[in-house]
Amino acid sequence: MGPVLGEDGVLRCPWAGGPGVMRDYHDTEWGRRVDGEAGYLERLTLEAFQSGLSWSTILHKREAFREVFVGFDAETVADFDEGDVERLMTEVRIVRNRRKIEAAVANARATLALRDDVGLEAFVLGFAPEVPPAPEDTDQQATTSAESVALSKALKKRGFAFVGPTTMYALCEAIGVFDPHLVGCHRQGVA
Repeated sequence: MGPVLGEDGVLRCPWAGGPGVMRDYHDTEWGRRVDGEAGYLERLTLEAFQSGLSWSTILHKREAFREVFVGFDAETVADFDEGDVERLMTEVRIVRNRRKIEAAVANARATLALRDDVGLEAFVLGFAPEVPPAPEDTDQQATTSAESVALSKALKKRGFAFVGPTTMYALCEAIGVFDPHLVGCHRQGVA
């Protein structure tokens, strides 16, 4: 399936065809570059929490995630201890999954360690594809790539968790490492 025409007369990727939070995310954020360590850590964390769930669920809980993970400040989250994990396990406004919460803390610590090298942002951008995909329809869209597999392995070696190849592909789409929009979508080719 190619781009779909919304009731507003605009062509979009099929998952964003109707009004609501998903379309708003598609039109204003998805595939646009993110800047800064906190922005990258937020998207990496949210993609990990999304694993096995709908993205809509995560978007509806996003403000709560931002609050409980203190704006995704790596230094603050890296200092979370078992008491903080227990506190977050009782927080009904977020996804309460112990392994994912512990991964968020581990990933904040790994992010701090990356500061001694190139930093999280430059590290992720180092895995951008030389030839970005340009799918014309959903049958041509991938869920992994050689680059997302390599990024996953490299992050795991650096102590990151919940960073599988599919999750890293979704991260790269979300933060504009490459343009994920279908050819013909009004957002395709727009930075």
